[in-house]
Amino acid sequence: MEASTDKKNTVLHICNRENLRPLRDQILRISGFDVDSTLTHTEGLSMFEGRHYDLVLIDVEGESGIHAAEQLCSAVKEARPDQLVAFVCNWRVAILTDCPDEIVRTEFNPEAFVQGVRDSVEKH
Repeated sequence: MEASTDKKNTVLHICNRENLRPLRDQILRISGFDVDSTLTHTEGLSMFEGRHYDLVLIDVEGESGIHAAEQLCSAVKEARPDQLVAFVCNWRVAILTDCPDEIVRTEFNPEAFVQGVRDSVEKH
């Protein structure tokens, strides 16, 4: 995972898992991304309103988290229809939602996580 010297892509990472959020943030930073993050959807929406992000990355923990993630995705898209939004989730959740532009499936693989984020940003 090599950091780039080019312009850093900005990512807003919204993840309510206290033990996982800082780990993912660090992985993204080491990989050359500029990352802001929060534990709550409310604070995430507030941060989004105050800054441009190349990607809004929303962690979806299990099927029970889909509804709240979709609501946040809809609020982001309503505010900025062209905003790129991706959910970080497992394969079961990925087939149950169609709100985000992209799905980053990690299955606890840091390299796949970074590659999924990179692919999402580069394609848009």
